[in-house]
Amino acid sequence: MKVNKRTLLLLACVVWAIAGANVLRRGVLSYPGHLSALNLALSACVFLLFQLFIFGKMVKRHTTRILGHQEERQYFWHFFDGRTFFIMFIMISGGILLRTSGICPERFIAVFYSGLGASLLLAGLRFGAAFLRSR
Repeated sequence: MKVNKRTLLLLACVVWAIAGANVLRRGVLSYPGHLSALNLALSACVFLLFQLFIFGKMVKRHTTRILGHQEERQYFWHFFDGRTFFIMFIMISGGILLRTSGICPERFIAVFYSGLGASLLLAGLRFGAAFLRSR
């Protein structure tokens, strides 16, 4: 099924925001008992690193790619490129493995997932902003 460019931006918004909210939720639920200024600062660092070096760049790249399509209508899965689908697969698989294996302590899950989830959620909202600007 083909959709217009704006719908691709909206799909990216929804997918990234849902993923971010789920990861953030897992991090926040792991925080009780680990709440400290140091852990909050570490979560903020994780957030900034992902926002500045990964998700922020991906949002710009995908927004430019989506709006730059020659044809107005694209297949609905074109809100990501193949590389990003692969990255998502690795991140989801790795996250499930880390949590279920018990390799990482609960403190790590709290700190890392909170920062990562907040960054993903912001990326989703940035796609939403691009959707609203693209009228």
